Amino acid sequence: MAKSIRPLGDKVLVKRMDVAEKTEGGIIIPESSTEKPLEGTVVAVGKGRVDEKGKTIPLTLKKGDKILFNKYGESEISFENEELLILEEADVLAVLINTAK
Repeated sequence: MAKSIRPLGDKVLVKRMDVAEKTEGGIIIPESSTEKPLEGTVVAVGKGRVDEKGKTIPLTLKKGDKILFNKYGESEISFENEELLILEEADVLAVLINTAK
């Protein structure tokens, strides 16, 4: 049976961008010496934040968005052999927009 994850409230499920394991010159970089990227792709989003009056305010992010996020805001999880992050929409700093024509 296939499983999936649906974040709750204002949470966002993100797949972190892969870390380059080699430099352009072919030097292999050990994983322990590379900093994890603060860039990823939104995999799923919650329904939104609930305000003081009980009204749900939808998130501005959507599945597929490429984002930059705060270094300390994420919770790492492993789901079906895939490393994912759960973070609040407030921890997302920017949406990356491809302007190439």
